[in-house]
Amino acid sequence: MSKKKAFVLRVQPEILEAIEKWAQDEFRSTNGQIEWILNNALTKAGRKKNPKKE
Repeated sequence: MSKKKAFVLRVQPEILEAIEKWAQDEFRSTNGQIEWILNNALTKAGRKKNPKKE
């Protein structure tokens, strides 16, 4: 299992509220939702290899 690094993220309150709602709808934590969003964005941009395709 890889180590996770903690850091501070500043976002506008309305963005955080939207992410929290989205996370609830997907049965994820807010942190898990942000991580999922970032992983998807990196994969779509070709910045991260998709382990399922390897």
